[in-house]
Amino acid sequence: MQTTAEQIVRWHPVADADALQVAAYRWILDAAARAITARGKFTIVLAGGNTPRGVYAMLRDTGAEWSRWDIWFGDERCALPDDPQRNSLMARTVWLDHAAIPPDRVHVIPTELGADAAAGAYADALRDVGDFDLVLLGLGDDGHTASLFPNRDMGVGTDAPDALAVFDAPKPPPQRVSLSASRLGRTREALFLVEGESKHDAVARWRGRANIPARAIRPRSGVDVLVEATLLAPP
Repeated sequence: MQTTAEQIVRWHPVADADALQVAAYRWILDAAARAITARGKFTIVLAGGNTPRGVYAMLRDTGAEWSRWDIWFGDERCALPDDPQRNSLMARTVWLDHAAIPPDRVHVIPTELGADAAAGAYADALRDVGDFDLVLLGLGDDGHTASLFPNRDMGVGTDAPDALAVFDAPKPPPQRVSLSASRLGRTREALFLVEGESKHDAVARWRGRANIPARAIRPRSGVDVLVEATLLAPP
């Protein structure tokens, strides 16, 4: 799936953070059912941060067809595998270690190798992977998504690598690995989860078509945004 020159956005307001988590949980399971029916497997890219934690906890107790799921990560902080900063550790703790997902279907970014080596290894792992079925993304208060930050290389070109080494992230830790905007856009569905008063300005800038990193994710089918309704009001 090629990305388009302009982003198509569909906003889905929800009452509060709890409602957002329930809606995201249902969205993921519906996407999985569609993918498994159509292609026999479901390929999902997980978001990090605190917003999806409750969603992953709900998935933990779902009797899904885990053997048909392939789990990838949108970004990761450079740290040892058991470091609390790791997105993969959060996902493992609240969900993945408690579900019958075959270990070889969980594709962790090996950032303990360092940003350059890990980005290269993850790009190699993705080489034969086609379009994702669903990419989950968050929104930072500065408009960043995954580890694509303002005024940094976001990998938007058609020749961009699938994974980028990040050395100067404005939030700690500075070294990370992120899927490029181009690779995140090669998906059948992209779903942003946006909650918290601190995101008010970022949402307003996004809706005002400011050049924030979230706008660089451009699947042909567009992106969907589950967002607390209060964040759509003028700041």
